[in-house]
Amino acid sequence: MCMKIDCVFSGGGVKAFAYIGALDAMKENGLILERVAGTSAGALMASLIAAGFNTGELKEEVQKTNLRDLLDPPKWSKFVPFSKWLRIYFKMGMYKGDALENWVSGLLRKKGVSTFADLTSDHLKIIVSDISLKKLVVIPDDLERVYGLDPGTFSVAAAVRMSAGFPYFFMPKKLTFQDKHSVMVDGGLLSNFPLWVFGNRNDTQKRPVLGVRLKGEEDHNNVNDITNAIEMFQGLFSTMKLAHDTRYVSIDEKKNIIYIPVENISAIDFTNNMTQNNQLMDTGYRITNDFLVNWPR
Repeated sequence: MCMKIDCVFSGGGVKAFAYIGALDAMKENGLILERVAGTSAGALMASLIAAGFNTGELKEEVQKTNLRDLLDPPKWSKFVPFSKWLRIYFKMGMYKGDALENWVSGLLRKKGVSTFADLTSDHLKIIVSDISLKKLVVIPDDLERVYGLDPGTFSVAAAVRMSAGFPYFFMPKKLTFQDKHSVMVDGGLLSNFPLWVFGNRNDTQKRPVLGVRLKGEEDHNNVNDITNAIEMFQGLFSTMKLAHDTRYVSIDEKKNIIYIPVENISAIDFTNNMTQNNQLMDTGYRITNDFLVNWPR
């Protein structure tokens, strides 16, 4: 028997390959994803699901994509000593992110999707951090209210690129509105697991909301030694990613969250390790299938 649900995906960089396995298990268990949302890599996965990709197609795209091709430092950087630090200081990131956005755009076009007008209304929500306005932004919901922009003409790939703008790794993408510019970065800065996005505490939920979260070593309650600026930044970012969402999730909501263990894997490991990617997909399938057997739907 099939059942429609809404689904929320956390961020996690390349660890999000585990989501493909999770989707396989959901399909086998008769779940149909009606609305989807996510942050960073979770936003990428949600956009492809909303566009109509099935797991077979997602696996095919993964196998023929060289992740290294998504890393695009400026051409001038190869001729300049210490260019990485210059890029971080002056451009606020090592890679432009254009290759990532173009890749996402190309995938979506295969399904006839370019802007949010090409998707079923209210079926995709992408979380972004606007550090100019100091706001957590939900795209497309907040585009008109906050920026005066038409959601129907806004690029889905651009929204994914904004949400996946890992600080100092990808250069921030700017959003132009009313002769102003906002600097948009990784949604995980403010909400890495936006389980709240489909919640309405005042009304009866139309469908169950299932959350899928990638759980790494940073989730453990161990004390990290912080001895330098880099470790301090990593600690700050991990705290920002975890603190808000951990506090939000109630005991009652935990029964609707699948935690997929992805320890000892870096979110920004773009080495195209297919063995690792296949292991992530297998883990996602196994953990999700085990969860759904006893899920109180």
